[in-house]
Amino acid sequence: MGITSAIVLYAVTWFMTFLVILPIRVQTQGDRGDIVPGTHAGAPEQHHLKKKALWTTIVAALLWGVFVAIILSGIISVDDLENWVGRGVPSSRTGTGG
Repeated sequence: MGITSAIVLYAVTWFMTFLVILPIRVQTQGDRGDIVPGTHAGAPEQHHLKKKALWTTIVAALLWGVFVAIILSGIISVDDLENWVGRGVPSSRTGTGG
């Protein structure tokens, strides 16, 4: 894995983690009973973005470390992924290829 691949993998992991963490503990205007005229009741009142960005960074770093370890160790290869989704060509090492 090259440095560019590692950075891209971290960026994708960070944004996917952020999208999962983003709706956690959101307090809407409707929840608080203080709806600003002209806005939707589901608009966030308290979103805690700084805390969520920090937690996202920590969780994404841990997940990224696991992903990098799996990729570099070769536990799961690209051939394995292709075979799991049914797109892989049978390899000669399994005895089914020709």
